[in-house]
Amino acid sequence: MKELISHIKRLSEKIDREIRLMEVCGTHTVAIFRSGIRTVLPENIKLLSGPGCPVCVTPQEDIDIAIEISKNRDIILLTFGDMMRVPGTKASFQDARAEGSDIRVIYSPLDIIDIAEKEPNRKVLFFSVGFETTSPLIAGILHLAEQKRLENLFIYSSHKLVPPALKALLDSPEIRIDGFILPGHVSTIIGKGPYEFIQRQYHIPSVITGFEPEDILQGIAILVESIAEKKDHIVIQYTRAVRPEGNKKAMDILWRYFEPCDAWWRGIGMIPESGLKLRKEYSRWDILSQREIKPEYKNQAQKKGCRCGDVLRGMCIPPECPLFRKVCTPESPVGACMVSTEGSCSAYYKYY
Repeated sequence: MKELISHIKRLSEKIDREIRLMEVCGTHTVAIFRSGIRTVLPENIKLLSGPGCPVCVTPQEDIDIAIEISKNRDIILLTFGDMMRVPGTKASFQDARAEGSDIRVIYSPLDIIDIAEKEPNRKVLFFSVGFETTSPLIAGILHLAEQKRLENLFIYSSHKLVPPALKALLDSPEIRIDGFILPGHVSTIIGKGPYEFIQRQYHIPSVITGFEPEDILQGIAILVESIAEKKDHIVIQYTRAVRPEGNKKAMDILWRYFEPCDAWWRGIGMIPESGLKLRKEYSRWDILSQREIKPEYKNQAQKKGCRCGDVLRGMCIPPECPLFRKVCTPESPVGACMVSTEGSCSAYYKYY
């Protein structure tokens, strides 16, 4: 580790400007803070946190619609625990449950099947979020539901795809990124290929790293060396888990049930082909199709002073938000970035 840190410092001295590296994974953000990596890097290396937390980028409108549907007595709304306190426009799932909606936290996707089987006379709706890491699991659940011929299971898909978001960041004139620390978990599923546009179109280096401190430091060293030598390649540092082709079985089942669609990201806006919707032949499981609901997304005004959108785009760090630690805390979050343990604001609050 000491040798890596010294190596990074020597490399950084060859570059006479600020080096801006963005990690695009909430787990990387937490690992970087927990291990104190920021404190040992040269002053001209700046680490930015990108939109790597799926909970944080879930639009307010999706939460609002799911809450409205949950008010029907025949609906059981299921979600993972980190979604419960994410604010919608007026309320969160936690608020809606307190007002009488049957909203339950699950701990495994298999719980969805179990509850649907135990409650045959009610509609079981899963609020489905996550990047490519978790979306194949939901496709697997739909495959199981198909085998069991469950008629009362539905999903609200708010899934997101990582590569289109990276493209949106690179296309933004407000943001300068010199290299990406690509998400290890997502990359175990999609492999290296979907990131190749970063090299081909934007000519900046990227590295797929693991989550141990040594992994991340090796990734930073690879990026800084690439920048110094003007290389724009994509390197897999996390070779013990990531194959160039990814996980074909996971991707096959994902694309069997889902297809890309334009999607709205909280704090960023609409990104083409960055979401997942059920294919037409499986629309019977889509709660929006069943109820003929079409969400109307718009630039919702954030609470006064909240800079969650800027944090998600790497335009500022959480301590630069005037609400950070003063009004916005994990116990009383104002923005989505403070809710999830993988949110940038939550990580800064705990470790900064």
